[in-house]
Amino acid sequence: MNEDLNLATRTLDAARAEIAKVIIGQDAVIELALVTLLTRQHALIEGVPGVAKTLLVRTLGHVLGVPSGRVQFTPDLMPADITGTNVFNLQANTFTLVRGPVFTSFLLADEVNRAPAKTQAALLQAMQERVVTIDRETHSLDDAFTVFATQNPADSEGTYPLPEAQKDRFMVKIRMEAPGRDDELELARRMLSGDSPEKCLVGGAVRPVLGTGELARLRATLDQVLLREELAAYAVDLVRATRTHESVLTGAGPRATQALLLGARARAAIAGRDFTTPDDVRSLATAVLAHRIVLRPEFEIEGVTVEEVLARILEQVAVPR
Repeated sequence: MNEDLNLATRTLDAARAEIAKVIIGQDAVIELALVTLLTRQHALIEGVPGVAKTLLVRTLGHVLGVPSGRVQFTPDLMPADITGTNVFNLQANTFTLVRGPVFTSFLLADEVNRAPAKTQAALLQAMQERVVTIDRETHSLDDAFTVFATQNPADSEGTYPLPEAQKDRFMVKIRMEAPGRDDELELARRMLSGDSPEKCLVGGAVRPVLGTGELARLRATLDQVLLREELAAYAVDLVRATRTHESVLTGAGPRATQALLLGARARAAIAGRDFTTPDDVRSLATAVLAHRIVLRPEFEIEGVTVEEVLARILEQVAVPR
């Protein structure tokens, strides 16, 4: 492994250690979040209230040295509340752009499914092109712009489910479960001792590992991770298998293949390797594909889950050697 990739791996190890000071018992979640950031993609985070979804994004921004913002999605939120708007300045006799919260590096779209489709759609151009159009004028966003959108899977009253085209913009769907008993006990102890994760983040116990603009350099090292042709073909076969499975109504598209391959490179770099393996692809399959698949109604009625379908596909598609 060359020196640049070695440095990147050490930096990522340091970042994981700092994030783990705040986000306890969520190692797999932290890895998926870093994979998302390294590949310049976006993530949908799903979990019940209180599992630190918001705190995760705040901590990522602090540790990686980039500014972060937050939008609380509600039914009355308007697109201009996200993108910003032009306001007439009486003194200057001209319009001045008042930038919305989308002009940041890490944007937390909290409870994104609480807003109607018109407001949700305000994020689509920003996520795909990293620009926003306001009054027919296009404005560039930060190169590190990343959306982390959260939603609560247990509360569907008063929500607007994300359309398939919008879910496809998210590289992965990260499921945040409640921590195990030992980790939850550790959280309780820290809270009682006045050393809660929130206080740890704002009190200076968590240090940044990157400076301004260094995230782009870290991302560039992924080009040095080898991905064999047969592994690319394996990812293509996995994604194509989701379109022909008997229980699937709508399978994953080509963007899912790209996400699998990009994610495999990032996971290899995090693990300290300059080459990818089939396990890198397989470990990301559920996070990348599950939210892109729609099952046939008759199979849903029978209780078949997307995760079960993906497990069968992983068993059926031949793994390259």
